Amino acid sequence: MQEVPLTSLDVRLQKQVENAQVALQRGNFEYVFEVTSQVLKQAPGCLPVRRLQRAALLRQAEAKNMLVAKAFGSVTMAGFLFSSKKDPTKAMETAEKLLHIDPNNVAALKSMAEAANTLGLMETAAFAWECIREAQPKDHDTLVHLAEAYLAAKMNKEAVKVADELLKLRPQDGDALALMRKASVAQTMDKGNWESQASFRSKLKDENLATSLEQASKVVTSTEMTERLIEEAKARLAAEPANVNHFRSIIDGYRRLNDPASALEYVKQVRQVPSAAGDATFEKLQNDLTIAVIEARLKTAEAALAADPENAELKQATMAIKGELAKARLEDAKAYVERYPNDYAARFTLANLLLEAGDHQGAIGNFQQAQKSPKVRVPALAGMGRALKARRMFDLAVQQFQTAKAEVPTMDDLKKDIIYQLAECYEGMGRQEDAINEFKLIYSEDIGFRDVADKINAFYAR
Repeated sequence: MQEVPLTSLDVRLQKQVENAQVALQRGNFEYVFEVTSQVLKQAPGCLPVRRLQRAALLRQAEAKNMLVAKAFGSVTMAGFLFSSKKDPTKAMETAEKLLHIDPNNVAALKSMAEAANTLGLMETAAFAWECIREAQPKDHDTLVHLAEAYLAAKMNKEAVKVADELLKLRPQDGDALALMRKASVAQTMDKGNWESQASFRSKLKDENLATSLEQASKVVTSTEMTERLIEEAKARLAAEPANVNHFRSIIDGYRRLNDPASALEYVKQVRQVPSAAGDATFEKLQNDLTIAVIEARLKTAEAALAADPENAELKQATMAIKGELAKARLEDAKAYVERYPNDYAARFTLANLLLEAGDHQGAIGNFQQAQKSPKVRVPALAGMGRALKARRMFDLAVQQFQTAKAEVPTMDDLKKDIIYQLAECYEGMGRQEDAINEFKLIYSEDIGFRDVADKINAFYAR
């Protein structure tokens, strides 16, 4: 079986895909799924259609309770895995159904990749691994499989990028080193083949075809199209004022037009509809859009101030908007943590906002909780150190910075900041020798980091 370009489909199928693209913009996700499923039955190797289907599933998932979806997916998974061994085409269809329930079902995506590989659809297999990486972006095995899939699909440039990502995560990893060698050789051979092709005209033809396929795989609408879809949704809303989907279409349209104020107006309206009154998605969206509106005002004010920097009235107005924005962000973060107290990443965000607002005690408590999350543990340790340092509790801050320093293996910007903060704590405690030893660590790696060079020069001058 071969990969099928969108332009090679029957004209009637192409028309159906075009209708599905419009339906996606209107928020009719079920229709998109039905149409793309039918097209993929006839052309399983049409990757642009598969990408369109996934775009609809991801947007639909935003409004779904994924806990129920995942529970259902786990029940049906055993039969799915068994079927993939017997009939890869059937396995692809079953994967689509499972992904309809949960678009981030990793087991379903892996079986889709395996089935596509069996069918010789190497680009589709690579696409499936791309989707898996979205769900687990730092997973070593996922990145290895993705790089291998890229190589099998002759997507050598992409394979090099993934191999490089692997090496950044594990600099001495044998799999990553082997993949980098293979991908680099393949990429070099690609360049040689390009130069040896018959004529410039044939190269240009291939390039144009590749561009057209890439464009066909993307769902892109112009500003005019988006405005027309908004007006159509408004007309449907006038006929069905309690239909939440029409509100969603209008809101999504205004967000694509980068008009948060208009989107916010319709979010407030939909929250008055009984069926949407308790929808946490709309509550969160209202908070996000409220902040976006303030950010837009701040951007306008800063542009005006840049044009007239000596204008005291503009300075005052800009500072007032900045204060309003900080307050809105802080209130939003507090409300979210109250609803989801075990979301430690959210606590990390709240802690940083509290620190900026000068609430050091509140920041310390939330940084402590945030350290329970492996994803933000080190930044949370450093954040707690900064909060303690701001309260001049230097000995306690040193403990946090020393722990954070030990947990960062490479001398990146985060570690440099941690060491710098640690050194400043030693200065605050009068331990100048300990402070200069920390500054030397940074100096030996990055002489241009902040004022480290000045501190080292002053020390040796004394």
